[in-house]
Amino acid sequence: MSALRRKLGDEYQVVSTSASAAGLPPPRAAPRGKRQRFVDKNGRCNVQHGNLGGETSRYLSDLFTTLVDLKWRWNLFIFILTYTVAWLFMASMWWVIAYMRGDLNKAHDDSYTPCVANVYNFPSAFLFFIETEATIGYGYRYITDKCPEGIILFLFQSILGSIVDAFLIGCMFIKMSQPKKRAETLMFSEHAAISMRDGKLTLMFRVGNLRNSHMVSAQIRCKLLKSRQTPEGEFLPLDQLELDVGFSTGADQLFLVSPLTICHVIDSKSPFYELSQRSMQSEQFEIVVILEGIVETTGMTCQARTSYTEDEVLWGHRFFPVISLEEGFFKVDYSQFHATFEVPTPPYSVKEQEEMLLMSSPLIAPAVGNSKERNSSVECLDGLDEVGTKLPSKLQKITGREDFPKKLLRMSSTTSEKAYSMGDLPMKLQRISSVPGNSEEKLGSKTTKMMSDPMSQSVAELPPKLQKLSGGGRMEGNLPPKLRKMNSDRFT
Repeated sequence: MSALRRKLGDEYQVVSTSASAAGLPPPRAAPRGKRQRFVDKNGRCNVQHGNLGGETSRYLSDLFTTLVDLKWRWNLFIFILTYTVAWLFMASMWWVIAYMRGDLNKAHDDSYTPCVANVYNFPSAFLFFIETEATIGYGYRYITDKCPEGIILFLFQSILGSIVDAFLIGCMFIKMSQPKKRAETLMFSEHAAISMRDGKLTLMFRVGNLRNSHMVSAQIRCKLLKSRQTPEGEFLPLDQLELDVGFSTGADQLFLVSPLTICHVIDSKSPFYELSQRSMQSEQFEIVVILEGIVETTGMTCQARTSYTEDEVLWGHRFFPVISLEEGFFKVDYSQFHATFEVPTPPYSVKEQEEMLLMSSPLIAPAVGNSKERNSSVECLDGLDEVGTKLPSKLQKITGREDFPKKLLRMSSTTSEKAYSMGDLPMKLQRISSVPGNSEEKLGSKTTKMMSDPMSQSVAELPPKLQKLSGGGRMEGNLPPKLRKMNSDRFT
């Protein structure tokens, strides 16, 4: 068998490799086996407690609850066994009293007064006990006043019988009145579905009530059971996460008269935020659904449970409608309760959809382009500055007047940046800047002012000889006569 499995595995690997080389999809692997469930479809939890050690004594401390939790066959067995043992024990006590007093040998003596009349063997003692316990009282067997020990035993029998009746009959009554069977008439859909609803990716399943009696204050909760590993390295085999089914909006409070579709919106707060149709093939999780409510007829709390594994969640499906309007009433067709049909649904997760929407947004592209252009323009200007600093001193002096085009480039780059960022301005500023004739004139006056101010500052900082060579005569017109004469004498 191992050789056959190895051979089949090699053949599967060869076939998949050849298929991928030919551009064909690889053959589908065998479906996964049935995974162990934490909660069955009928609501039973697959949990067994073992190696309790000395903790088993806790069950005896709460004996009544222990008997109620037992199965019916064990309850009936304990019920019959308790009464049988109690009857045999009390009947033997009456027989022992009759034996100790010698009533068995003098049963037919009319002049002798026994403890219990007409008790001369064990069957007669047993019949006396049954007649007394069941208050039948045939009148043939009765206790006399010549037997004080019989009177004490009679009192003990009455007290013990009342305790046993109260315990066992109360246990059986609670066992019969438990609302567990009420959960049998609460239905859950066999599958859960994931599709778009109100523009959002939604996990859905259906619940229904088969009885005409209502579930008062019905409430539904969902738990996601999934194994995970913490950042500290701790492995959690059954980590429980809450699935929001309308707790914030009150949608989890159900008016369960007709079948309802329970919805869980998958968003950034949902544990299924990164779940996609493709990732479901490798995921392992279980959704436990808990429906609680008060039974209208008995007033007791009932709880119904079910679960959905990853194989029972259908991607891109929706439930069939089951309610139709008839003449004077609404009709529910339970034949379509579990039926679903396919609907167009994106195979991507909500996270992937948000990322694709963010990348395709038209508001981000101009900003990205503007930032690139700004960076390139700044880099070009910085390159010009570096080239200017690397020139010899004479060439730097000669090209000192070439600073004007470079500053003009810087100003043009700032104006282009302002033009690109015009869409980010408020509406009032955009309207002011969009008035014809104002923008160009203001920009022109501002540019000439900005061009003249740096030039005047740079010339004022030069030595006097260079100021004269660079056209500093315009500035001498503003100097006092003495300073102008001193400058002319110094250069002559």
